[in-house]
Amino acid sequence: MKAVILDAASLGPDIDLAPIRQHLASLDVHEQSTRDQAAERLAGAEVAIVNKVVLDADILDALTSLKLICVLATGTNNIDMAAAERLGITVKNVTAYGTASVAQHTLMLMLALATRLPLYQRDVAENRWNESPFFCLMDHTTLQLEDKRLVIVGQGELGSKVARLAQAFGMHVDFAARPGNEAHDSRPGLRELAPEADVISLHCPLTEATRHLVDAALLATLKPGVLLINCARGGIIDEEAALEALRQGRLGGLGVDVLPVEPPRQGHPLLDALDEPLNLIVTPHNAWITPEARQRIVALTADNLRDWQEG
Repeated sequence: MKAVILDAASLGPDIDLAPIRQHLASLDVHEQSTRDQAAERLAGAEVAIVNKVVLDADILDALTSLKLICVLATGTNNIDMAAAERLGITVKNVTAYGTASVAQHTLMLMLALATRLPLYQRDVAENRWNESPFFCLMDHTTLQLEDKRLVIVGQGELGSKVARLAQAFGMHVDFAARPGNEAHDSRPGLRELAPEADVISLHCPLTEATRHLVDAALLATLKPGVLLINCARGGIIDEEAALEALRQGRLGGLGVDVLPVEPPRQGHPLLDALDEPLNLIVTPHNAWITPEARQRIVALTADNLRDWQEG
């Protein structure tokens, strides 16, 4: 069985592909591929292994040998799923590979924002500590997480892991009702929980129900000093409204690992604001990238190949 990986570089240079190779007669590995290269490179292959390269209907129609697409991610939005179904091509993705990694990153953002790390690091770099009349700096009021209330949107494996870590710090955790399903959910919705929150953390998919879930109207209901964290998808918060709330002091801290367009080649207001004295952290969609998580993607993809071969 011939397989082709189109964008192996997206897994990083230190990943062992041996678990995948053992299920295949041959494996062609390409570090990166454009859309046009994808069609050429997949010619004659029975299995396509892909992370972010788009496989649309035109490409799939031309690949008469293709039987299986293994996506090296949870999302399958880069695959024309309707065309794959029409052509009898199976599509398999991977899930829960980065739970520990993303949860750890979420807590890192929470702790850094709670301690006003971006602000104190700026102070140290600008020699304010050197010039202080006392042994320490205390210009920025920090937040002790114990006994504070964390509201999580998304009670899946990742949201539940974040909850357990937060509870180890003595936080009280509430899960909001699933956005768009509040009428059939016994839990309160985010808009009901938000006014009592000290920290809000987002771990839900981007859908029409969650787009700009945290908007200017919801931000206006928060008590001063709330920390807002998004390690889910860009666009779940209205980033410009959140930035304005941060500048006005209505939001205590903002930490995001995602932006609506990635990579942000045209820039983004949050990136421009990193030069300002704000309690703001932007990380480059790397919450998931621990070596363990990336190697887990390979193991799960190997499982998908085996399961498919066994029927």
